[in-house]
Amino acid sequence: MRANQTWITEVTLLGFQADLSVECFLFGLFSLFYSFTLLGNGIILVVICLDNRLHIPMYFFLSHLAIVDMSYASNNVPKMLANLVTQRRTISFILCIMQTFLYLAFACTECLILVVMSYDRFVAICHPLHYTVIMSWKVCTILAAVSWIAGFLLALVHLVLILKLPFCGPHEINHFFCEILSVLKLACADTTLNQVVILAACVFILVGPLCLVLVSYTCILVTILRIQSGEGRRKAFSTCSSHLCVVGLFFGSAIVMYMAPKSQHPELQQKILSLFYSLFNPMLNPLIYCLRNAEVKGALRRSLWKERPM
Repeated sequence: MRANQTWITEVTLLGFQADLSVECFLFGLFSLFYSFTLLGNGIILVVICLDNRLHIPMYFFLSHLAIVDMSYASNNVPKMLANLVTQRRTISFILCIMQTFLYLAFACTECLILVVMSYDRFVAICHPLHYTVIMSWKVCTILAAVSWIAGFLLALVHLVLILKLPFCGPHEINHFFCEILSVLKLACADTTLNQVVILAACVFILVGPLCLVLVSYTCILVTILRIQSGEGRRKAFSTCSSHLCVVGLFFGSAIVMYMAPKSQHPELQQKILSLFYSLFNPMLNPLIYCLRNAEVKGALRRSLWKERPM
């Protein structure tokens, strides 16, 4: 069998397989969402950099989340948009594998960044007197660096296992980008080891961090309920609810995609959930943080006021 196997050079991304009019509509809609994603996260990043009042650990990690969201969307969406308006939907196999690697790396990094952000809120609310000591800039830098390095190392494990597989067809991926489960279907060998590693990685990068986040916010909730000041309680609830919305959207969709039992239409389920990852979640994150965070809205107003001519 190995003598007859050939290494494929390119694959075809089947995408949404809809009518031309529908795909043109999707192109316009997704282009709009992608623009909002880059604009929203870019504004948050610029505002945090320019406003000295936001130079605190919480917004330091939020800036990293914005970078991850823009990178994640830019890895998947441009090729998807190009395929919606062209008949040639092929991608070289090397670029396909790179897309898979970056998709996994950014997803893992975002998981870890969200956990670090929940730890930051836990220390700020439950141990306010020791906050500046525990969350020093050195600690924050280390936590951010570890999140990025660990995310890319975990993705590298999957990449190495994928490259050990022989790929001899079919040359079609029923997806709009090179998602790992779809890529594994191209292999003409047993992928049990890859599936087991994916499941183990999900437990490590999804279930474990989610449990840590839930424990942190349980402690935070107990502490908030003890706050006597109504204004202090409202501010704590506002900050934490924003983060909980983002955590729920991200971890919920990831667990459904990789750990829930498969539906009768697994390809359609994967496409919808991948859209949520690639477009909706990165687009919603800046909206959630801006609309529910008075400090970000205040910094944005101050930045706009500075730019207004006298």
